Amino acid sequence: MCNLYRQRSGPQAILDAANAMRSTVGNLAPGDVYPDHPAPIVRWEGAERILASARWGMPSSQKMIFDNATKRADKLRAKGGEVDFQKVLEFEPDSGTTNVRNTSSGHWRPYLSPASRCLVPFTAFSEPGRNAAGKYQPVWFKLAGDEPKPLAFFAGIHLQAHTSVRKIKTGMETIDVFAFLTTEPNAEVGAVHPKAMPVILTQSDEIEAWMTAPWETAKALQRPLPDGALSVINA
Repeated sequence: MCNLYRQRSGPQAILDAANAMRSTVGNLAPGDVYPDHPAPIVRWEGAERILASARWGMPSSQKMIFDNATKRADKLRAKGGEVDFQKVLEFEPDSGTTNVRNTSSGHWRPYLSPASRCLVPFTAFSEPGRNAAGKYQPVWFKLAGDEPKPLAFFAGIHLQAHTSVRKIKTGMETIDVFAFLTTEPNAEVGAVHPKAMPVILTQSDEIEAWMTAPWETAKALQRPLPDGALSVINA
């Protein structure tokens, strides 16, 4: 699961690569992107393709939220407190789902039309690895080649004006959110994380298909990059 990536391209480079018309993000500071933090995406606004900002993490399934609320309510009852379960459920925090694999799920199907798809620009991404001492250490990947910070896109989905509780301390928020698709790993990623890698778009025809094609066509893009297409870099 990719829960950390890097974005170091400027707005104009992203606009050009995504064939987008305008930016709403202003100056775009380069840096690492963590779950539930804002990041640039390219999405549709009417008939116009724009560069905008959204928080990383789509709404989790209702079942997951219900199960988490049930566990929290049980803990409150165990402490002797009275529990209004509907209120617990309403304010159950959900920081969002960052990676989407099962696109046949009824939870994700509403977000698979072109209007809900987006491009997530990145220059490197990490997968969880282990160092010689067995401690967690992210392993970073970029597109293979001489370019030190090559721009590519994750195949993303997004939702505007989503209202939920992301954290208990902040309460209800209405925000734009996104996630990106994953698939089985290629050789480079599989050597570190054998379960999955992000769906990556590198060619202009792939970018256009993701943003415009019907799902029956676009779903073919949920596949790993060819072996040898990525290289490991120092953090």
